[in-house]
Amino acid sequence: MKSLIISLAFVFAFQSSTAQSEETQGLIIKLPVSLLKQGLNFQEVEIPISSPKDSSTVYGNTLTADFWDTTVYDPYKNTITTFPLAIKFTDSTYAPPIKRSKVITSRYGWRKGRPHRGIDIDLITGDSVVAMLDGIVRFARYSGGHGRTVIVRHYNGLETTYAHLSKIGVKANDTVSKGQYIGKGGNTGRSTGSHLHLEVKYKGQYIHPEYLFDFTEANTIRAQEVWVTREWARASYHNARQESELALYTTEDEAIANAVPKQNIYVVERGDTLYGISRRNNVSITSLCKVNAIRSSSTLKIGQKLIIEP
Repeated sequence: MKSLIISLAFVFAFQSSTAQSEETQGLIIKLPVSLLKQGLNFQEVEIPISSPKDSSTVYGNTLTADFWDTTVYDPYKNTITTFPLAIKFTDSTYAPPIKRSKVITSRYGWRKGRPHRGIDIDLITGDSVVAMLDGIVRFARYSGGHGRTVIVRHYNGLETTYAHLSKIGVKANDTVSKGQYIGKGGNTGRSTGSHLHLEVKYKGQYIHPEYLFDFTEANTIRAQEVWVTREWARASYHNARQESELALYTTEDEAIANAVPKQNIYVVERGDTLYGISRRNNVSITSLCKVNAIRSSSTLKIGQKLIIEP
C-alpha cells in the first residue's frame, strides 16, 4: 500500500508541475519527502533548462570553430571558393545599419580601375550603426584603409563589415542581436567623406550586398535560400556608378544554368592605349569604356587593371 501511494505521488507531481516557468527557465517537480497519516509532504526541486532561443549557446561553438581570428581582417585569405554557393537565412528581414534613409553613394563594382567590394551608405559622423542580423563580433579594431571597423559573423556563416566608423561600441567575441548598436559612423581610414562602407562576405568570398539584401525601406532579405554565382561575387561584373540589374537565383539548377563566363583582367603597361588594347583583345573601345566605367579620352595609368569581357 505504501509503495502504491508513493507511485501515485510521483505521477501527480509530474502531471501537475512539468510546466516551464518563464521567470526561472526551469522545470519544477514536487517530490514526496515523508508519509504521514494526515497526508503527503512535498519538496520542490527545480531542474534548469537552457532556452533553445539562445542562438549564441546553440551555434556559438561551431560559429567560432573555423577561421576565427579577431586580429585579422580576412582570415579566409588563402581559401578557394567553388561556385555556385548557397546562403541560407532564417530571417525574412534585416535591421537597416543606420536609422536614416539609406542613400547609396557608391555601389559594388568596378571604380576607377579598381574593385569596390562593398556599398557606401551616406550618413553624418556620429550616426549610430547597428548589426543587420544576430551574430558574434569577430573583429573590432582599426584596419588600415577601412579605419575603425566592426565585422560581425552571423549564424548562417555570413559576415557583415561596417567600416570608416568614428567610434567602435563593441569588442571581439561579443554576442550581438539584430538592430543592436555596434558603433558610430564616421570618416576614418581612406575615405573622402562621412559614410558607412558596408561589405558582405561568406567564408572570405565577397558578395554583392544588393544581391542578398533589398536596400529600400522594406528592409527585406531577397529569399530564404540564395545561390551566389561568380557574377554576384566579382566586382568586375558591375559598375560602382550604377545599380546592377538583379537576376536572383534561388536554386542550384538556376544558378548553374545562368552562370556567366569568367572575365579576363588586363594590366596596363607603358605605351598602352585603349585602341591597342581593344585590337589585341578583340573587343571594342566602347565595350572597354562601358565595362570599366571610363571615357574614351581617359588617361591610362601603368598598372591599372581593365576588365576584358569576352
